[in-house]
Amino acid sequence: MSDRGPAVEAAVQGELRLLDPEVRASPELVGALLHPEFHEFGASGRHWDRTSIIAALAGAGDEAADPIVASGMKGVELAVGLVHLIFDTESNGAHAHRSSLWRLTPSGWLLYFHQATPFAE
Repeated sequence: MSDRGPAVEAAVQGELRLLDPEVRASPELVGALLHPEFHEFGASGRHWDRTSIIAALAGAGDEAADPIVASGMKGVELAVGLVHLIFDTESNGAHAHRSSLWRLTPSGWLLYFHQATPFAE
């Protein structure tokens, strides 16, 4: 599964922005990348919606500044305006497999769904 057409590239760039500590610390910047109907199943097992994830990231303080390293990012355009990304992350020794769905909207590409599953290296 790999395609680096313009749709996948736009989703990859959006995903990388969401991993940037400066973006994660800004409710406005995070909010600009999340679909109004966004939801996530986090590595903790918790279900997040758009409002709760923005609040959690804004309240994370120094934790939000911890670097998150992504690797193996691959994507495919499932349909016009819908991209699926998969990749792994590592932050402070914690590893997670990640899956994201990005949707094209009049505002641009927005993250619609995300899931993280922890794994041991």
